[in-house]
Amino acid sequence: MGHPPLEFSDCYLDSPEFRETLKCYELELERTSKFLKELIKDGNSVITAIKGYSLAVQKFSQTLNGFQFDFIGDSLTDDEINIAESFKEFAELLQEVEHDRMMLVQNASDLLIKPLEKFRKEQIGVTKVSAVSVHIELKLSYNLHKLPQLLTHELLDKERVNFYESSVEYVYQIHQVQDRKKFDVVEPVLAFLHSILTLNNLTVEMTQDFMPYKQELQLSLQNTRNHYESTREEMEELMKRMKPPSQICKMHQYLPMEGYLYCQEKWALGMTWVKYYCKYHKEGRLLVMVPCEQKSTTKQGPTQLTLKFCIRRKTESIDKRFCFDVETNERNTPVTFQALSEGDRKLWMEAMDGKEPIYHSPIHKQAEMELNEIGFKFVRKCINYVETEGKEGVYRTVGSNIQVQKLLNAFFDPTNPGNVDLCSSNWDAKTITSALKFYLRSLSEPLMTYSLHRELMCAAKSDNLDFRLSEIHSLTYKLPEENREMLEMLIKHLVNVCSHSNENLMTPSNMAVIFGPTLMRAKEETVAAMLDIKFQNIVVEILIEDYKTILSQRPEDISTPPVPPPRITPRKRQPITISKRPLRVYQPLAHELFQHAESNY
Repeated sequence: MGHPPLEFSDCYLDSPEFRETLKCYELELERTSKFLKELIKDGNSVITAIKGYSLAVQKFSQTLNGFQFDFIGDSLTDDEINIAESFKEFAELLQEVEHDRMMLVQNASDLLIKPLEKFRKEQIGVTKVSAVSVHIELKLSYNLHKLPQLLTHELLDKERVNFYESSVEYVYQIHQVQDRKKFDVVEPVLAFLHSILTLNNLTVEMTQDFMPYKQELQLSLQNTRNHYESTREEMEELMKRMKPPSQICKMHQYLPMEGYLYCQEKWALGMTWVKYYCKYHKEGRLLVMVPCEQKSTTKQGPTQLTLKFCIRRKTESIDKRFCFDVETNERNTPVTFQALSEGDRKLWMEAMDGKEPIYHSPIHKQAEMELNEIGFKFVRKCINYVETEGKEGVYRTVGSNIQVQKLLNAFFDPTNPGNVDLCSSNWDAKTITSALKFYLRSLSEPLMTYSLHRELMCAAKSDNLDFRLSEIHSLTYKLPEENREMLEMLIKHLVNVCSHSNENLMTPSNMAVIFGPTLMRAKEETVAAMLDIKFQNIVVEILIEDYKTILSQRPEDISTPPVPPPRITPRKRQPITISKRPLRVYQPLAHELFQHAESNY
């Protein structure tokens, strides 16, 4: 089962559900760390003990076969499925090798042990250190209410902000480790396994049998790494926007009112403050209280109260700060609550229609580009320049932000719009391609629209390749006319650029990683939306590879479902038999991309 994504906004609420999910991630990190330790230990046994080599490899293969990758979200790409199944493929191959004749390569330690130790120490180890920091901040924030009169408002706010910032960074690191292990753990194992096979004279035939699968898996690893880089940049930007304390107030515009409150109750030893996690539903004026502390004699479940009205409690009337009284239908006497801070009390009272005044900070709307005549003119000029002057790394290299902004300001100057010569010496290819991407990303609504985003994601997540193509084909013609016209012009250009991938190294897969987040995005920026970027890339890759089918004719003009041509993305492979071992067929059209990936690998 996959784990639900950890949202940065949940760090502020710190609900029991959030803690339980976080605990699952921490257990998964511990499990991965233990697995890596065992894998490293087994690898050393293979390297140092030729006499016991057969036993070590058998144990190594069993360890691989027993491990399964957990994943975030509800769907996997073809490449991720291939990676997730790779350990079982490795185990199957090792079981057939004549272990007592194998010889270890001299650089096996550099290929396997060091990368795994580096990943465990630099990735998992750093995340564990962050976990300790977050738990210290959490413990401190929980104890702040015990001495409320001795603590200043500034200290309370400072400690809460420290906890919030640490928690956001911790969630970010957890997601990075979960994604990185897909290739940082598999790649060393793949390299180590390849070195064993290729340098043993008695296993040459087995090595040749393994090569097609190795090549296809390496493509999957390279594609997954590209998707990871695209997702990481988007997630890092989201984390930076979520970290400032001012973001807390903005989040309350979108989040339901919930959080921790202390309720004054009568227990066996007298009046005491009891901690609850409370959720307030404004429509029915219903307050649900989930106890965080239990009486020793009874097991207490959630309490539901229907509010009549809410009154602020004066500081001099009680020995605690940040208090307010609530009258309910279920109780004869008012219920007194204590919030965690003055700002928190104001938010609760605002939600409950209390009398405490609330002041909001103004929200400034970011300037947005328009999909209009001048925008079409700008895109056409950029395309003409790129197709004339394009070179290696086009669209992948980034221009100067200052030059990009200067170009956009000059081209979209309301006094004389569009009167800019892109072929002048003032502008280079990096600036023009970056400006084009910036323009498309700055549209008030993405080119492929918010309304179709969910359906496009469902199509990309389907494991039926014919359905993917036909559904994306159909959805493309649901776009507004001007959106489809702009999309057709842009995709035709990207097809032209990719047709020269021998020179510019821009394959459809590489181009999709760049333009996936540019042409599509979810309306709400969440971690879950960031994790779907890889499926946005798949949509754009299909648009590029099947351009003639999708944009040359309407779906109703096609009598039979379109059959997609061979794709670079790995597909289900048909088994063939070589030396009594079923193998996977490698797609010849991907050979060129593999050669490029091999040099990087």
